[in-house]
Amino acid sequence: MYTKCVSALKATSLTLASILAVAVALQFNVVSAAPRTRAVNLRLDSDEGLKPVNAKIEPVTFRGRKALRVSDTAPEGTSDAGRYVIVTGSEFEDGVIKVDLAGDHVPSAPGSRGFVGIAFRVAPDGSRFECFYLRTYNGRSEDQLQRNHSAQYISVPEFPWNRLREEFPAKYESYVDLVPNEWIKVKIEVRGEQARLYVHDAQQPTLIVNNLLHGTTSGAVALFISSNSLAHFSKVELFSIKEKIHWKKNQKIGR
Repeated sequence: MYTKCVSALKATSLTLASILAVAVALQFNVVSAAPRTRAVNLRLDSDEGLKPVNAKIEPVTFRGRKALRVSDTAPEGTSDAGRYVIVTGSEFEDGVIKVDLAGDHVPSAPGSRGFVGIAFRVAPDGSRFECFYLRTYNGRSEDQLQRNHSAQYISVPEFPWNRLREEFPAKYESYVDLVPNEWIKVKIEVRGEQARLYVHDAQQPTLIVNNLLHGTTSGAVALFISSNSLAHFSKVELFSIKEKIHWKKNQKIGR
């Protein structure tokens, strides 16, 4: 009788232990599966922590805010995608980028379209990246075709805007109402091979890309302009998903 009781107690203990183990495992899986987010705010009242490429950067006050002015200084023959400012130490794969920006042209090029945007997943040498940008002078153009080209996606270096427009008409660009030299709120969502561009706090995206042309990669974040452009950037925020944004130890962005 004693032996049977001990055996029963042992069996009961094992059963309870198994149940507890399964419960803990399930709890762990649920927690680990939940997306973890982390926000990083980038102050742009200084050029510290920024690496301009074919661009001049200046901390300024623009329309009542501290901002970073970025202007084109590229030599003749530079590609349209050859002007940007890398946030050094950033490493971004999936997440959300929010920024207030304004686009204009340099005084010597009144016919330019005021290109301004954000590049992401930028390779260390700048040779590869994905990018959304705006043509601020197209938003209220009297030419409907120009309006249709207000927002643009590109994938550098293989897929500049002109190749995408020729091979995939209207797929990687769209219309959005824009005013040059005025603050514009932009949000970019990136997950895997998908990205969405939101403008003016809109609930629905301005432009959807379901097949980022470099696939799933990672890299830096950069402020983007194009030829003959003069732009301002303020209030840059990065929100990582699953801890996919990392910063080098003691990295400083701004003062």
